[in-house]
Amino acid sequence: MKSVEALMHEHRVIERGLTVLEAIADRIERGESVPTDKVTALLDFFQVFADRCHHGKEEGMLFPELEAKGIPKEGGPIGVMLIEHEEGRELRRRMIEAASNLAEEANRQQFVTAAREYINLLRQHIWKEDNVLFQMAQQVLTEADDAALVERFERHEREQLGEGVHERYHRLVHELEAELQSSHEGEMM
Repeated sequence: MKSVEALMHEHRVIERGLTVLEAIADRIERGESVPTDKVTALLDFFQVFADRCHHGKEEGMLFPELEAKGIPKEGGPIGVMLIEHEEGRELRRRMIEAASNLAEEANRQQFVTAAREYINLLRQHIWKEDNVLFQMAQQVLTEADDAALVERFERHEREQLGEGVHERYHRLVHELEAELQSSHEGEMM
């Protein structure tokens, strides 16, 4: 699998997590109770899988490689992606803060607002990466560059996350999706 294909595959998993987050936000907005452990697990998925793993690969490996190949950071697509990564981190911090006490109405509103902004941001961000930046990457990366990136991605996962962590987050999103689909209308998991 090529480096860009690996990142796009991760995008599909992140999008599934965003769909779960959207369902949780909908339920909170309707005043329904949501088990804190499910919210916490999903926010952990976004922090570790989407940010440390996925964005870590982009920021630490892919983006510098693309800059070296002439794709500009400042005023270019890489700079936009980096700004959006930071915006996503801030929105995730707001969700984590609000999730500490979802019994309070102000926290429920803060969570829903931050979740909706995060969902919109990441969906647009993923589209831009898949359809603009990653297409540019495929034009400038040689087979050797790509093979080296794939190896660096795998090493990053092993060293920064640990064996099996990537797969654990895939299972988590799958389990949360299944619980949402099997739950009755008006109930959460």
